[in-house]
Amino acid sequence: MNLTAIRSWEPYTRSVLRIVAGFTFSLHGYAKLFGLFGGIGGTGAKAQFLSLLWIAGTLEVVGGALLILGFFTTPVAFILCGEMAVAYFLRHFPHGPWPVTSNGEPAVLYCFLFLYFFTAGPGAWSLDNLLRKKSP
Repeated sequence: MNLTAIRSWEPYTRSVLRIVAGFTFSLHGYAKLFGLFGGIGGTGAKAQFLSLLWIAGTLEVVGGALLILGFFTTPVAFILCGEMAVAYFLRHFPHGPWPVTSNGEPAVLYCFLFLYFFTAGPGAWSLDNLLRKKSP
C-alpha cells in the first residue's frame, strides 16, 4: 500500500480519534458530576453545584458528547482546549512544571488534541459535515 492510499484515510481516522477522545474526556465529567468511576480523587465524591469542578465536569460531559457527535466541533474544541490549559495551570503546574510529575499529562494531551480538532475540523464522519451538505 502506498503512502497516498494511507493518507486518504486521514479524515476517517481523525473522526475515530475525535469520537474516542470525546468519549474518554466525557468520563472525567461523569466522575466529577455523578461520582462515577471513583468520583473526585477516587473517593466517590461529586463536585459541589456551580463550583469550579462542577463547571469543568459540565464542560466535559456536554463537550465530550458534542465531540462524539461531531457537532459544533470547532467552537467546542476551542473551549475545551482552553479548559484544559486552565486545568493544567491551576491544578497541576503548582505541583511542578513537568506534566509527568504533577499528574498533568492528561490535561496537556487533551489541550493539544483539542487544539488539533479546532484547526483540523471534525473529520469525515460528523454531524457538522452531514448538516453542511444538506444546507444550500
